[in-house]
Amino acid sequence: MRLARPLALLTALLLLAPAAIVRADDTSQRLDDVEKKLDAALAEIERLKLGAAAPETSATRTSHHGFGPGASRIYDRPVGPSIGGYGEVIFTKPDRETEGGAPSGQRPTADLLRAVFYVGHKFTPELLFNSEIEFEHAGVFDAAAATVDPGTGEGEAELTGEATVEFAYLDWQASPALGVRAGKVLVPVGLTNEQHEPPIFFGARRPDVETVLIPSTWSALGAGLYGQTASGFEWRAYWMEGLDARGFSAALPIREGRQEISQPVMTHPGLSGRLDWKGTAGLLVGVSAYTGDSWQEADPAGVSLSARVTLTDVHATWSWRGLQARGLWTTGRLGDAGALSDELGLTGQQRLGERFQGGYVEAGYDVAPLAWPGTRWMIAPYLRAETLDSQESVPGGSEDPALESSVYLFGLAVKPHPNVVVKADREQRSNQADGETSRWNVALGWLF
Repeated sequence: MRLARPLALLTALLLLAPAAIVRADDTSQRLDDVEKKLDAALAEIERLKLGAAAPETSATRTSHHGFGPGASRIYDRPVGPSIGGYGEVIFTKPDRETEGGAPSGQRPTADLLRAVFYVGHKFTPELLFNSEIEFEHAGVFDAAAATVDPGTGEGEAELTGEATVEFAYLDWQASPALGVRAGKVLVPVGLTNEQHEPPIFFGARRPDVETVLIPSTWSALGAGLYGQTASGFEWRAYWMEGLDARGFSAALPIREGRQEISQPVMTHPGLSGRLDWKGTAGLLVGVSAYTGDSWQEADPAGVSLSARVTLTDVHATWSWRGLQARGLWTTGRLGDAGALSDELGLTGQQRLGERFQGGYVEAGYDVAPLAWPGTRWMIAPYLRAETLDSQESVPGGSEDPALESSVYLFGLAVKPHPNVVVKADREQRSNQADGETSRWNVALGWLF
């Protein structure tokens, strides 16, 4: 009897042990599952604290309201902050001789051309703030490159780098048909000014037409309306600060007239507008324009000066399977070009033209899927041809043949990811004075 009770207890424990072990295993598994879910929840909370600045990096960014993919990411947010950006590094090797055979005097260079950060915040689904902060040439240093005219003693100094706020605006949109935008905005002209992120366009450099004639990147303080329709039309119209004619030149008609300062003069504001049609998948066709008196000072003695700039363009882009193509033609007019040249002290071939014009076409084809079906890489040979004349019909002066030029470009773009690109190309450059220097370029670009 003394051994019967302990033996019965031991037998019961042996019989119940497997069930206890199973229950312990089940409990441990449930604890593991709960721990994994808790870790996932904590990670999601941390992501939300950071503002969900980086949605899935494998996704291709999309454009909204004319902005580039990186600048558009705030529009994909429900509410809260957003961070994005883009950058580009470029290596350039000019030819040793100009097209006329003279020594070019140019040396190979490498440059962190731009490092840009988009910072935005969506207060409500209808109200947001968006901005672009740009550092050029690796930032601003306490140094400058100075040039002085030995004849007059006048000169200018250009900083080695630059830090600017390209745009900063508030946006309110109650419906797709109508929105209100105010602040420092991108002027809605051309193809590159609003969408200037390097993975978007072919070429290591932006087209000359959209830097010399359309002064990309061009932004201004102002306010306006925008919207889109169900039939595929998208439009923008702004009232904004005008150009300053004191910076105009024959070689760069209006580029140095961008005020781009903290307190621009608003004596004569400008108007800009754009209309695009996207009714067919892969196709965009549109027009854009800017107009405004650019003389912001008091009239010279005895002269009524109205240096009105009118800039228009027609443009189109087309994507079909592996093909991407785009083209643009722009024309600019400057009122009172003769009187303005007199006021600025310009003579001979330096005087301003009454007109400037130019255009380009470019196309590339992604051959990677043909060689490697199912690949995520893009490998696209591309071509670009452009022509421009920055000085036509010069009152009281003569045209400079060096300002009538053409560029033929061919290269290769490789994208291991939709938002990362390596581009290498050859620029064959020429002008009517046989003074252009052709060059090789290699560029690295990214956006996020």
